[in-house]
Amino acid sequence: MTKTRIAIASAIASALAAALVAPMAVQAQGNMEKCYGISKAGKNDCQTASSSCAGTSKKDAQTDAWLSVPKGACEKIVGGSLAAKK
Repeated sequence: MTKTRIAIASAIASALAAALVAPMAVQAQGNMEKCYGISKAGKNDCQTASSSCAGTSKKDAQTDAWLSVPKGACEKIVGGSLAAKK
């Protein structure tokens, strides 16, 4: 095989792999929900009202910091809430 054919085969394999993985990621996100008030300091999944990005919450159980959990699990966790508290 020439280098060109190897590069083309690699590109096609990468495109096919990405096409197979993307629907699985979307499906997994559909089975998750945001659970506020349960993350440890510095372990939140996304920005909060007082911090700009993931991993920047200032204290444990910060009421506006959230983690992704499987649907239905949040309300079973002590301190967990489906909405940010003020």
